[in-house]
Amino acid sequence: MVSISGSKKLKRQMAPTYWGISRKDKRFVVTSRPGPHPKKRCIPSAVLLRDTLGLVKTLREAKWAIYSGRVRVDGAVRKSLHHGAGLMDVVSLEGVENSYRLVPKKGALLHPRPIPESEADRKLCKVTSKSTIRGGRTQLGFHDGRALIADAEAKVGDTCVMRVPAQEILKVVPMEAGAAVLVTGGANAGSTGTVEALIDGTFSLPRRALVSLDGRKIEIQTHNLMAVGSGSPELEVA
Repeated sequence: MVSISGSKKLKRQMAPTYWGISRKDKRFVVTSRPGPHPKKRCIPSAVLLRDTLGLVKTLREAKWAIYSGRVRVDGAVRKSLHHGAGLMDVVSLEGVENSYRLVPKKGALLHPRPIPESEADRKLCKVTSKSTIRGGRTQLGFHDGRALIADAEAKVGDTCVMRVPAQEILKVVPMEAGAAVLVTGGANAGSTGTVEALIDGTFSLPRRALVSLDGRKIEIQTHNLMAVGSGSPELEVA
């Protein structure tokens, strides 16, 4: 049969640095398949367990853990070595005390951060699309690929605090002046700050925000920002 959805492996030299893999090892490493996150902004389940988290030592152990249904992403069992875990995903392994949230840190796009058990069923989801469907209902699309029909008053760019896997919106955090934001891309990835003002985009310039960050004020494109709270973060992200 013809193989679909591209290759299942990637040369180690081409893998993102935040995966945490050794470069001078076998030539190839497991890669992610099409899924909720862009291929360049996620970590395959097998690599996450073995190299990033260090919860298993070999690919064989990673396969056993994944195929036996012991790995959960956002509360749902994932039985694929190639499932890509990305920004704000909550990863847990049966028998391991801690759950981990993938957040940017010190310029790296993704870093597993241990979180308290009280936050293991909660996730921050950035609204990336909003449309009206049949019946006048509103459908929201989020950065992690999920779509939800909801009556929440949210705009594109806002963030929803969501309970997973129930997909229940608990609170909407608007992207506005005074909001606490997390930088999700660029040289300042992983830093948190406060929005001083929003600057509308033009034909040649994207929408930007003036952010107070580490004692300085800089302009950052809003697609590299995520609102995480009003004044202070709703969840532990840094």
